[in-house]
Amino acid sequence: MSSQALGQRSTVAPPAPARWSRLPLGRWGLRGIAVLYLGVAVLVPILAVLFQGYGEGFDKLRSALSTPGAAEAIRLTLITAALCTIINAFFGTLLAYVLVRYRFPGRGFLSAIVDLPFAIPTLVTGVMLVALYGPSSPVGSFLEERGIEVIFAPLGILIALLFVTLPFVIRTVQPVLSELDVAEEEAAYSLGATRWTTFVKVVLPALRASIAAGSLLVFARAIGEFGAVVLVAGNLSGKTLTAPVFIFQLANQFRPQEAAAVASLLFLISFALVLLTHRLVARRSSDV
Repeated sequence: MSSQALGQRSTVAPPAPARWSRLPLGRWGLRGIAVLYLGVAVLVPILAVLFQGYGEGFDKLRSALSTPGAAEAIRLTLITAALCTIINAFFGTLLAYVLVRYRFPGRGFLSAIVDLPFAIPTLVTGVMLVALYGPSSPVGSFLEERGIEVIFAPLGILIALLFVTLPFVIRTVQPVLSELDVAEEEAAYSLGATRWTTFVKVVLPALRASIAAGSLLVFARAIGEFGAVVLVAGNLSGKTLTAPVFIFQLANQFRPQEAAAVASLLFLISFALVLLTHRLVARRSSDV
């Protein structure tokens, strides 16, 4: 390149800053609008339910928990959410590995099916499960003849939660798995390692943070599920009543402060899990 061309290039003026950044509101105005919208849409409702539930201390929470079936509802919710988390952590990681590492006919269709729980309303999910496992359906009657109750039983709650939370682990693990170098797995194969050994020793350690993050999201989502559960559980106090449905019953009984207190308890659990998930994801991003 000639010296004349270099001289011409050096005299080119830098691009002018964006016009919006020179306006009076400019950059801070956009930030303020974004923060304001986030506060109105998320923060204000959260503060409202916290104030209503705990504005007078913990009396409303104690009153709600003393209601017959309240402790059993919270216990059932935590147990089914934990089981759902364990199952979807395993199968979600397995499905993510299949979608990333294998090429087969129908792979795109399978990937689209994974996102269906995000698109289907949860009440529709409940209707589908009742149609499939209800006492009048072929599958439901077949299971009932063998002593297996799904609808109006804890098993039905678990199945509903598994359906609703299926995508979380898959979509959390999948991008991380896509970034892993396949050469490490091929090197393990060349040294005589089986696929299972390679997955456990090579792939799994790199996926632990993303699996944990997805699992925490599953648990946080499961403890708050209402739409799918309310149709399949039967809502029997002390047996199949879950915490979200219990909150709904308190609100219908004109006990909004007690409902807000229990709802705030579930929110605080979910919020702590979301913060932990964010920390895990941030740590994983800093390690890359």
